[in-house]
Amino acid sequence: MAVDLLVFGPHPDDAEIGLGGTMARHAADGRSVAVCDLSAGELGSNGTPAVRRREADAAARVLGLAWRETLGWPDGAMAATPELVRSAVECVRRHQPRTVAIPYWYDRHPDHATASATLSDALFKSGLRRFETDAAPWRPDWVCWYFINDHAAPSFVIDVSAHYARKREALACYASQFTPEGADAVATRLTAPSFRQLVESRDAQFGAHAGVAFAEGIVVREPVVRRSLLRSEP
Repeated sequence: MAVDLLVFGPHPDDAEIGLGGTMARHAADGRSVAVCDLSAGELGSNGTPAVRRREADAAARVLGLAWRETLGWPDGAMAATPELVRSAVECVRRHQPRTVAIPYWYDRHPDHATASATLSDALFKSGLRRFETDAAPWRPDWVCWYFINDHAAPSFVIDVSAHYARKREALACYASQFTPEGADAVATRLTAPSFRQLVESRDAQFGAHAGVAFAEGIVVREPVVRRSLLRSEP
């Protein structure tokens, strides 16, 4: 199924942390939005792949996603192997997204940084006609990078103020990661209230710079073209 926006997340919940508001906004505007989780998060200290799959499906419903799938990359070992690159190429060619969003290339989590590099390689190869797969070559109109843990100066921001409640609701679906219960639950960086505060303060800071309540930052590697210096005109 072709989509307007395809977001790749290394683990279930990463896409929501970085772009939950943006995905909700695009879906509300009638755009087709999808998420491809690279791994099932099997190395997570809390939760199981099955539990996290159910949580991811619940978050997808909250955000209004067209579909969500998992590529089955090994959690903790997202090296740029030919097999992983090919699987991402096949995903992009199969779904023909207009825009693809991938994790920012610098992040404290090794998987996030490695996934960024591997996906960048795959997106380039996806447009090469001599890189053969079962589907025809496809080059998205735009590749964008989003923040998960860390952040830098964005190329631009998306105002998600009107959709921030959806982002919060989607993140709340991941109880195994943010509010785990039971004898097997352990404290992690994600379970600390400061982590949600970190995410919201970043979005609030981006928003404050843009004069809105909440915004999510995007990085692109080419100039953003505008028709004029009049702010009211795109």
